[in-house]
Amino acid sequence: MSRKLVFAALAGLFVAAAALPADAQQRTLRIGTEGAYAPWNATDTAGKLVGFEIDLGNEICKRQNIQCEWVAQAFDGIIPALVARRFDAIMAGMSITERRLETIDFSQPYAGTPSIFAVLKTSPLAAAIGPAADRVPMGEDTPARKAALDKLSAALRGKTVGVQRATIQEGFLNDFMKGVVTTRLYDTNENLLLDINAGRVDAGFASYSYWLPATEKEAGRNIAIVGNGFSGGGFGRGVGVGVRKGDAATKKIFDDGLAELKKDGTVKALALKWFKFDATVD
Repeated sequence: MSRKLVFAALAGLFVAAAALPADAQQRTLRIGTEGAYAPWNATDTAGKLVGFEIDLGNEICKRQNIQCEWVAQAFDGIIPALVARRFDAIMAGMSITERRLETIDFSQPYAGTPSIFAVLKTSPLAAAIGPAADRVPMGEDTPARKAALDKLSAALRGKTVGVQRATIQEGFLNDFMKGVVTTRLYDTNENLLLDINAGRVDAGFASYSYWLPATEKEAGRNIAIVGNGFSGGGFGRGVGVGVRKGDAATKKIFDDGLAELKKDGTVKALALKWFKFDATVD
């Protein structure tokens, strides 16, 4: 074959490949996660990312015929990193809130759990706040919401409460406990748990999905989950996949994948595996 014919054949192949629809070509997506928020996402002793969201994201990628790469990123910088295109999506236990929607878009939610306080079992706060109780919706100023907040304020006044920075839980303390408690910020909930055990903070505030598995491990055996759980309002609509504003293609990949995995029970099965309860959000 002449050189001219070879070039012509190669050109034809390139044109044909370019003409393939986007969904026929395997796409690579980079997903940002914290890697320090067990059981949603964590880093095991071998340095491998594991957890509910890692399993869920990998299954979405598999079914959507996408090559996915995971990128570990501190939570307080994860939205700026997405906007700066360090990765294409966020799966990091991130709740869909109005404040975050000003900066990024989200897929449909895939899981959601209430936020709740935890203290040492031997702390007077365990009795003052009481055992874990019903979830209180925060979307409207109801008598139940007022009663729950009044009880917390009375018990926690003058105390130090630890919380992970840049989270919906920090927002709650700023909005409803300002002037009541001293807030101490942490980079991870694991470090918060260490300080509860050491008595450096009086209480911690995080997702129930974090506290429950933690209490079943050695590091959390002295911890009691207390009081009402809170959801709705500033706590958002559940946890979703964060994507850049206007990135409809990436959003569709995760929306379609999540819809399929909810329908066939995969999200529920993974939640039961990692959280020990069904945290699926429709």
